[in-house]
Amino acid sequence: MMKFRVWLVAVLLAVGSALVAPGPASAAPYCGLVWGSLVKADPALSQAQVTDVRTGQHYCFDRLVIDLNGPVAGYTVRYVPQVVQDGSGFPIALRGQAFLQVTANAPAYDENGNATYSPANPNELTDVTGYQTFRQVAWAGSFEGYSSLGLGVRARLPFRVFTLEGPGAGSRLVIDVAHFW
Repeated sequence: MMKFRVWLVAVLLAVGSALVAPGPASAAPYCGLVWGSLVKADPALSQAQVTDVRTGQHYCFDRLVIDLNGPVAGYTVRYVPQVVQDGSGFPIALRGQAFLQVTANAPAYDENGNATYSPANPNELTDVTGYQTFRQVAWAGSFEGYSSLGLGVRARLPFRVFTLEGPGAGSRLVIDVAHFW
C-alpha cells in the first residue's frame, strides 16, 4: 500500500507541475527600434519644392511622407509645446498629447510664387482616423523657402527621419513615429 501511495503522489506531482509550468515563450515580435525623441535636423537648403503630403500605417510605426519634385536637402523635426504657422507665428490647434513640428527646407511654391502644394483642407492634410500613433496632420505654411506642418501624436514617442530618392527625379522626406517605446 505504501508503494501505491508514493507512486500516486509522484504521478499527481508530475501532472500538477505540467499544468503550472510555463509553455514555450511566444512573445510578440520586437520591432528593434533604437530611435529617440530628440530633434533631428539637416541645415541644407533645397532647390526642390514640396508637391504632396501623405501618411501610412506600418506594424511598428505610423509614417508621414513629404514628396518633393527634386532632391531633398534639409529638414528639422522636433517635439514642441505648440506648432506655429510659418511667418505669422500663430499657434495651430492639433489633436494629440504631443506635437511634432516638421519643417522641410524647401518651399511649396515655384520661382514665380505659384503653389506647388496647396492642401484642400490645411487642418486635415490626410485622414489618420484609426492610426495607432498619429492624431492629426495640419499645414503650417510655406514661408521664405521653408515648408512646415504639424503632426499631433498620442504621446511623445521615438521617431526617425530619413530621405528617399524617387520616384523619377523627385524625392521624399520620411518621418516614422513609433507606436511604443
